[in-house]
Amino acid sequence: GIAVTDELQLIASGLTTVETKELIPFLEKYLKEETVERFVVGQPKQMDNSPSESESLIQGFLKKLKAMFPTVPVERQDERFTSKMAFQSMLDRGVKKKKRRDKALVDEISATLILQAYLNRF
Repeated sequence: GIAVTDELQLIASGLTTVETKELIPFLEKYLKEETVERFVVGQPKQMDNSPSESESLIQGFLKKLKAMFPTVPVERQDERFTSKMAFQSMLDRGVKKKKRRDKALVDEISATLILQAYLNRF
């Protein structure tokens, strides 16, 4: 999922969800049209704070990201519980069961939660 923030960097909003294989081309196009100050990438961790199994896959993506956009800093943000929080927010908003099964929507909401948590740090 991809989220963006306002110019004052106060509020995160979901933008879209892009398949992993399409992410770099999507970002190339996006950066031609929009100003991006930094990337915030979720950091999956275990409950004991150790990296989750998917972190090795993310490291490969981060290398590509930094190579393609060397002038854009990359920050990490703990993403524990964001999928559960995204699902709960859909329940709270009365999203129908069929729509709650949409992984793309869960990923977009999760990205928004990750970015908002990052923004709240400062």
